[in-house]
Amino acid sequence: METVNWKVEGMSCSACAQTIDGFLKKKGMRGVNVSLTAGEVSFQNSPSLPEADLKKGISNLGYFVADGTALKKPLNKFLFYLAICVPFTALLMLHMLGHHGFQFLQNAWVQLGLCIPVYLTGMAYFGRSAFSSLSQRMPNMNVLIALGATAAVVYSLAGTVLRLGDSYLFYETSAAIITLVFLGNYIEERSLHGTQKALQYLLKSQESKANMIAFDDLHRETIFPVDSRQLRSGDLILIKTGEQVPADSKILWGDAQVDEAIITGESLPLSKHPKDLLIGGSLVLEGTIKAQVTNAAKDSVLSNVVNLVKRAQQDKPKIQLLADRISSIFVPFVVCVAVICFLVNYILLHELSAAVMRSIAVLVIACPCAMGLATPAAIAVGLGRAARNGILFRNADSLEIFKDIRQVVFDKTGTLTTGSFSISSFEVQDPGLSDSDFKHILFSLEKYSNHPVAQSIARNWKSQGEIRWSVINEIKGLGIRALDMEGNEYKAGSGKFTGRGTDADHNIYVMKNKSLLGWVDMQDEIRPEAPSVVRYFKERNMRTILLSGDRLKKCRDTADSLEIDEVIAEQSPAQKLDQIERLCTQMPTAMIGDGINDAPALAKATLGISMSAASQIALQTADVVLMNSGIKKLPLSIQLGKQTFITIRQNLFWAFFYNIIAIPVAAAGLLTPAIGALLMALSDVVLLINSSRLFVKKLM
Repeated sequence: METVNWKVEGMSCSACAQTIDGFLKKKGMRGVNVSLTAGEVSFQNSPSLPEADLKKGISNLGYFVADGTALKKPLNKFLFYLAICVPFTALLMLHMLGHHGFQFLQNAWVQLGLCIPVYLTGMAYFGRSAFSSLSQRMPNMNVLIALGATAAVVYSLAGTVLRLGDSYLFYETSAAIITLVFLGNYIEERSLHGTQKALQYLLKSQESKANMIAFDDLHRETIFPVDSRQLRSGDLILIKTGEQVPADSKILWGDAQVDEAIITGESLPLSKHPKDLLIGGSLVLEGTIKAQVTNAAKDSVLSNVVNLVKRAQQDKPKIQLLADRISSIFVPFVVCVAVICFLVNYILLHELSAAVMRSIAVLVIACPCAMGLATPAAIAVGLGRAARNGILFRNADSLEIFKDIRQVVFDKTGTLTTGSFSISSFEVQDPGLSDSDFKHILFSLEKYSNHPVAQSIARNWKSQGEIRWSVINEIKGLGIRALDMEGNEYKAGSGKFTGRGTDADHNIYVMKNKSLLGWVDMQDEIRPEAPSVVRYFKERNMRTILLSGDRLKKCRDTADSLEIDEVIAEQSPAQKLDQIERLCTQMPTAMIGDGINDAPALAKATLGISMSAASQIALQTADVVLMNSGIKKLPLSIQLGKQTFITIRQNLFWAFFYNIIAIPVAAAGLLTPAIGALLMALSDVVLLINSSRLFVKKLM
């Protein structure tokens, strides 16, 4: 199955998104995701069904499909419609002033002539969309607008032809409905674009120029500008002070101060030197460097971040399901209410004009969009702000889950501690082995591990001509086992792994054929932000637990210094998984880790949180990824999750409250259809403004 990603223009409300969603599912598409806030559609399509047929079907529904990036039009379509409608509508409204200078506007045929351009413009958009949605048996909100405007025109036209008098003329009502809804759609579209500003910022950062280095046949260096999206792995580039890093790359020459805030949210610049990696989209504040591209634009860190945010924005958390179910039957329900409103008012009042106007007001004031927009608008802002601060949510459910977390489990090494170990002491136990030979053996073993302890040893004791192994494998959370070409077995790891017992005194033991070669003790520092992060949870009555594969004494020392509530030490990956499963049955539990041995526990926890420096398997199993080095953004991620959920609840409350109050008010004749259209148009804007508060709201 091929995954298809389209940019779709013309979606102005959640009903539009549901219409496209229903159409694609009816055609047999799987994994359909329609994002109103991003204006994007993704689904899995089999090659047997041509994409052209699907595009034509979506076009028939009244929307425009563009591959990749949406086409930029010189003028917003709703602004274009407003430019046509406003002059005619303004003239129609003037006759209501009763001024002698506007007497000619009292003529019914003049009013009809002014109304026709507005009505035809409205039907070209609302009418076409309404007819297409009805033909697909998926009525959208435009059905209500088209019905309301048409009812006013037909009623007025009958009054004009039959000369029934001014009390039957409501041309200005039809024009005002269409014009005000266009105005609301324009404001809403601009507001929706605002909710996406964080993602747009990331997208814009992918579009930059690069100074590419090439060599002619005489090996002379030439530098020429190219689009960063044309760069491929292996290309050489020159980056100067003030320029953006065009792609993920590795420094070959030069030193620089680099701002990586676009990815990590960390404002302090980092010193970069030869062999250091650069993240595409980051900014060189000072220095000139030559680098080699390591990832093409589509595979870069920034591109992966953008795609992750997009996918998360397309997700629908559980709280949205009820609103979606209601929205799907909302339009037929409102039409039925309008018909009942007309009949009841006509029977009670015996006045046709009042009954018609009240039923039209019911049609145009109802707003199913508010219910469908409540969740995606808040999620778009919440995920956008998180991404700008170096926090990535893999799915929208993660935002919702944060509100339930009652206890937090920390891994120790690389999470609460820096993970950059130093060798505090070592001792060779085999009298026939020199210190250099012992270091050579251990380096040859540990260089094959991604564990922070192993990487520190390999970095500190790096040597040439390491031992060649016939077999080597890592036992997660315990150590490394290898066989040399002569069949000798070597082990490096914990006392439990090497047979020295669970109460062993040293960090790493090195064995050869069950004989002890020596031991090594490592020293790790607690992260400077760890005390404040743990204190944050304790102040909120959340239980803190240290879960580690390290020795009990070291874990207790760390826990005591941070005042962590409980210690569970010397755990294998399987045991960590069991512990997390047990803790999750007690109460919702978040797990923070970064190593290979944390991956199963991260996947099992109510919420798995990993760091960008983690192993790939840990990153893939976590629900939340902290892109900066360390856990200092962990409290912010929790606050963002909670505040986003609070905003969703506020939006849904407003959406339901608005419709529950507005429809009876319109049915009782307490407002005109024009005012109803204005209120409907602005109801979505209220949600977007409330959602946009997340951009600036103080969370910490």
